[in-house]
Amino acid sequence: MPDTIAIDRSGAVVRVRMNRPDVRNALDVRMVAELSEAFSSIAADTQVRAVVLEGAGSTFSGGADINDMRRSLELSRDENRADALRLSDLFAGIDDCPVPVIARVQSAALGGGSGLIAACDIVIAADDAIFGFTEARLGIVPAVISPFVLRKIGAGHARALFTTGERFGTERALRIGLVHRVVPAAELDAAVDATLDDVLACGPQAARMAKNIARTVLALDKREAREWTAATIAELRSSDEGQEGLRAFLEKRKPTWR
Repeated sequence: MPDTIAIDRSGAVVRVRMNRPDVRNALDVRMVAELSEAFSSIAADTQVRAVVLEGAGSTFSGGADINDMRRSLELSRDENRADALRLSDLFAGIDDCPVPVIARVQSAALGGGSGLIAACDIVIAADDAIFGFTEARLGIVPAVISPFVLRKIGAGHARALFTTGERFGTERALRIGLVHRVVPAAELDAAVDATLDDVLACGPQAARMAKNIARTVLALDKREAREWTAATIAELRSSDEGQEGLRAFLEKRKPTWR
């Protein structure tokens, strides 16, 4: 049986491609496991500087696999809970990935597909893409993805979208912060490449720490934030990378990592 994902690496960039185009890259048990394993490996690789999460074929991800939905009817509550925990671990693995994760979204990201992009750092979508937290229309709820979605779009937007299950386009996705950039479909790859160039222009350790700052500081109280941020910038300023970056700027040249 072929893998449900494909992994391509070019230098410091890893592309993780969901590879079930015949079912709109629906998330089944096997794909969840393979995606989790991929992001675990990436997290342990200090040479990786950026990740692109994408879907093969015409659609990013249509959400949960219909066969898994059918299978869940026969599972006990404990078995359904174990399934949900494995899915939660996948979203956490993307969210916790130490390097920036860029989602390349074409056509649709629905249900769990919208959960995937909520866990990513940068989301670039084709202008004809649609989104939706559609679970309530099936008599269930977007529970597992909710921590990641709420952090991305806030409770106000989540209340409206979770309770209606409505689908929405890129204009609304951009306005609520689920998506960061919208481009014509023909320009999607070029937009992703341009964003990768921006990430790779940054110091490798600085990019990792920048992501960590965005995930950490708001969880600290004022005193903790003051101490933690001061220690962080002091460490980076005195590091080899920080010294090289500052010297390159003052000497009007590119730093060595470029």
